[in-house]
Amino acid sequence: MATATTTQSPCSAADLACLRELERKVLWLASWTIHNANHIRPNQDGLKIGGHQASSASLAAIMTALYFSVLRPEDRVAVKPHASPNFHAIQYLLGNQTREKLENFRGYKGAQSYPSRTKDVDDVDFSTGSVGLGVAQTLFASLTQDYLKAKALAPDLPEGRMVSLVGDAEMDEGNIFEALLEGWKHGLRNTWWIVDYNRQSLDAVIREGLWERLEDIFRAFGWDVVILKYGSLMQAAFQEPGGERLRDWIDHCPNQLYSALTYQGGAAWRRRLMDDLGDQGPVTALIERRSDAELAQLMGNLGGHDLPSLLDAFHAARRHDRPVCFIAYTIKGAGLPLAGHKDNHSGLLTREQMDGFRAACNVRPGQEWEPFEGLSLPPATLEAFLARVPFAQKGRRRYRAAAVPVPATLPVPSQKSLSTQAAFGLILNELGRDRSELADRIVTTAPDVTVSTNLGAWVNRRGLFAKRDMADLFKKERIPSTYSWEFSPKGQHMELGIAESNLFILLSALGLSHSLFGERLLPIGTVYDPFIMRGADQLNYACYQDARFLLVATPSGVTLAPEGGAHQSIATPLVGMAQDGLAYFEPAFADELAVVMRWAFDYMQREGSKDGTEPDERNWLRDETGGAVYLRLSSRALEQPTRTMDDALARDIVDGGYWLRRPGPNAQIVIACTGAITPEAIEAVGLLGEDRRDIGLLAVTSADRLHAGWSAAQRARERGLSHARAHIERLLDGVPPHCGLVTVADAHPATLGWLGSVGGHRTRALGVEHFGQTGTLADLYRHFGIDAQSIARSAETLAPGRPVRHLRAVTG
Repeated sequence: MATATTTQSPCSAADLACLRELERKVLWLASWTIHNANHIRPNQDGLKIGGHQASSASLAAIMTALYFSVLRPEDRVAVKPHASPNFHAIQYLLGNQTREKLENFRGYKGAQSYPSRTKDVDDVDFSTGSVGLGVAQTLFASLTQDYLKAKALAPDLPEGRMVSLVGDAEMDEGNIFEALLEGWKHGLRNTWWIVDYNRQSLDAVIREGLWERLEDIFRAFGWDVVILKYGSLMQAAFQEPGGERLRDWIDHCPNQLYSALTYQGGAAWRRRLMDDLGDQGPVTALIERRSDAELAQLMGNLGGHDLPSLLDAFHAARRHDRPVCFIAYTIKGAGLPLAGHKDNHSGLLTREQMDGFRAACNVRPGQEWEPFEGLSLPPATLEAFLARVPFAQKGRRRYRAAAVPVPATLPVPSQKSLSTQAAFGLILNELGRDRSELADRIVTTAPDVTVSTNLGAWVNRRGLFAKRDMADLFKKERIPSTYSWEFSPKGQHMELGIAESNLFILLSALGLSHSLFGERLLPIGTVYDPFIMRGADQLNYACYQDARFLLVATPSGVTLAPEGGAHQSIATPLVGMAQDGLAYFEPAFADELAVVMRWAFDYMQREGSKDGTEPDERNWLRDETGGAVYLRLSSRALEQPTRTMDDALARDIVDGGYWLRRPGPNAQIVIACTGAITPEAIEAVGLLGEDRRDIGLLAVTSADRLHAGWSAAQRARERGLSHARAHIERLLDGVPPHCGLVTVADAHPATLGWLGSVGGHRTRALGVEHFGQTGTLADLYRHFGIDAQSIARSAETLAPGRPVRHLRAVTG
């Protein structure tokens, strides 16, 4: 066991005195912010507001040491979600947070419940909230920093530490350990994970011996492990006669007992220690030399609450770049009346308890928000100390990066029959031929599906990334192979193992490079479409942070026929439509895909105003803000249309849809389709054309953007902008009211089923609602009722006409 011991503090006595006072103030402000939200601010709906006073308290000393002494401007921190009040308090003292926001903590547009890059004003590095994700984010942010360094893209930016403050219960999250493995493979550096080992979770007390398991795991992956268990008071007591027996008792005390005694206080500690250790000799004397208050202070002086121990350990770790796991023993609720109680996770100080805590902090009623109220040092001394805190020397640390030029068009593959998946690989390969800035800024990644998602040609051309050269031994041994798997610092593909959570968190880190490190990357991640669901939480997390990336999900739907239900996606278009910060497209043809990819490279770089900016009245979408993009592609080869891609058609494709066959004035049926199912829709139009001449065929390239634009236009009209018209409304303007609408998608029918609501048309939505089968395309399309015969039969039901000779009466 590597246990940190206190040596001479790297801080002067005067600085240490300032830090001790600031630690008290951070604890007070965090606790008061939560108390104000729950007990003082009017509560209009009667719901508990919460705020986790105990979870914040356990990190007060650690965060004080970090932000006021150890961290530098280039360092980035993912704060434990439940310690957000500490973060806001620290930023308030540094002048980056306002009293108004603190008073409105967990209120409308107040300081956020959990740190948020996009919603908080106080320079949050990484959003946290879904526990465990901020932890892995720091690992992949460090790898992103290494990628930039290897390519000399940010030569003037000092290397920073990527720091995560982790609750010990968060270490149950599986994605953390998936990330550890990836970090080991890529030679992780400059990463600190500080485990708040308070031995309590939301519902229970942590199992005995967890720290030993954590130490073994981290050491196995090449991390340094530093145990911060004993504070300076404890270490001094261990040097007294009988001190070794006290230390042995502490080491073997069960977690539940330690927590219970902490809650009960000094008298309880005295009884228990005398019962277990009292010897009428040195141990008894050690205990009796201390009052109850002093004994409680001693037993609560764990390493995670002792500033000298913390400062020594953190500053020592700055002398090297190895990844470090600090296991910091703490007490949940330290310094508060509810310290140690097993129910304190969601507990709140009562008014009476807060009055007592206020008195202990020397805070006068009405002065609760004053930065230096109740502290023993003069305000001028503390102001001078804060003015020279290293972390705050550069102010806000959000960078802006210049946009990478995007050509007016991307190359369109010329094959007559092609899948969108293959077209994606060909387009990317063509981009890779040129040494353009666009191609050089692209970085691709995939969870062990590089070849099967058509990234192989790009990787052959641009190489795999590693910090050191690694030869392809098959090539070296002259064994024929389609793919060249050579690693080097010049490579632009970061290969991942089979873990979709790692894919999305890496995309999040790469997609924030412009803001975190001042250099723009254009990340592209490929994954099998159904396995988006395996990383859905991480995808949501990446979008919540406003990370910019292109997600290429392929193959998709039951169109992946022989693979069966485990590999056939149904609900992913609904994810694409519902996920904020992600624009979903499902093109059918290669020229559509080239248009969308060109638009995506530009869209990923837009950084317009997030608030108060009106949508573009052409499409009513807030495109100026930019975001991430999701392409749902297929491995089904389709016959490609022969046409000229003019500006009007390209604009319609980006806005979400266009007429493959415009309906006539007497149309009784319109068919709307998306993606790989388009040939069945075209065939159905042909079958119905024997009886009806004005049938319309609507190609939907983005159900997401059509729906978002329609919703935005409706909101605009509700605000009095009567001229607002969405793209889908203009497309359907000429469709007669009596016309029936059949929608078809290789996905859940709700993907397009809403289209009938735009103009009040009777609608039959076709799609896939159940797990797939194995079989041929014809088998599966017929089974799910999305083949041409089924589409035509549904159209006949909506708008009966003369029977069509070629329609079968029933599905297979």
